[in-house]
Amino acid sequence: MNRPEKIEYNPYFQSYIDLVELGDFQEIFTTNTKQTIDFFNSIPLEKHNYKYGIDKWTIKEVLMHIIDTERVFAYRTLVCLRGDNKTPLHSMDDNLYASNIDVTIRTMESLLDEFQVVRRNSNLLFQNISEEQSKFLGNGVTHNFSARALGLIMMGHLLHHTKIINERYL
Repeated sequence: MNRPEKIEYNPYFQSYIDLVELGDFQEIFTTNTKQTIDFFNSIPLEKHNYKYGIDKWTIKEVLMHIIDTERVFAYRTLVCLRGDNKTPLHSMDDNLYASNIDVTIRTMESLLDEFQVVRRNSNLLFQNISEEQSKFLGNGVTHNFSARALGLIMMGHLLHHTKIINERYL
């Protein structure tokens, strides 16, 4: 699957796409998943509920945000892969989602188990698609999306958040 053209995604996501290395999509997706799991497993227990500012998320809340966002990106990907350009793909309010779940009672292991299941679902969406299917544009309301753009955005989103955790939390 080739990299998307600029008309296949909202320019807001360019920085996420730029974080993803060039190469075979499936290999990069698998590596991205493993690196994310290893990264979160390496975070000391005393940092799991840490936040660097009053209105910021804890590390576990960041991981929950990643999981929620991955689900949304996977749904958008499914819509694109099925050739549906009628269903509007609205943006999500990530702060609303975060304010409606309590991860303080969850372990990092529990969150990572959920991440792996959600990520496996995403991976399965991409495993057997044609180049033509990957380019179909879904109705992103303000900007259309292709499945291949969404795949890179998923990976770049993870890289973005692990970078922020490294810089501001650890």
